[in-house]
Amino acid sequence: MGQRTAVRPAGPYDLVELLRLRALLFDELADPFFNSASGDDGWLDALAVVLTEQLTSDSVRILVVDGAGGRLAACGIGVVEQRLPGPHLLNGRVGQVVGVVTDPAHRRRGHSRAIMRELLDWFREREVSRVDLYASAEGEPLYRDLGFTDHPDPALYWRP
Repeated sequence: MGQRTAVRPAGPYDLVELLRLRALLFDELADPFFNSASGDDGWLDALAVVLTEQLTSDSVRILVVDGAGGRLAACGIGVVEQRLPGPHLLNGRVGQVVGVVTDPAHRRRGHSRAIMRELLDWFREREVSRVDLYASAEGEPLYRDLGFTDHPDPALYWRP
């Protein structure tokens, strides 16, 4: 039997590596929606501020898997949002998987699955009514294997 992936909560000392992995996530999404034509990396400064605040938030869970040499092999972020309750959201709490990314040198070792299992347990503890995520083509089989299905609502967006 293979070694179990050790998942742990991120700490302030992981910030630089979290920024690296988040940038990697967007670099790999070959989509103009996610990649600004300006090439402006100012979003990384804003991300550093927000991640620092969210590392201690009760509504955010940032999980990591350690790699070698002080680098992270993988990370995943979950957020619980309080919405208005309704017949389809009895308590109004919705979970969102903000992103799971594994460094290319550490892929195909179960890190994303281990992070997702921990996030799903965390969402259950917070009694969310539903967990949403956006899947890449590479990640979709994993998420479907974990029980995710097509969302019943049409996905639309608007940018001011």
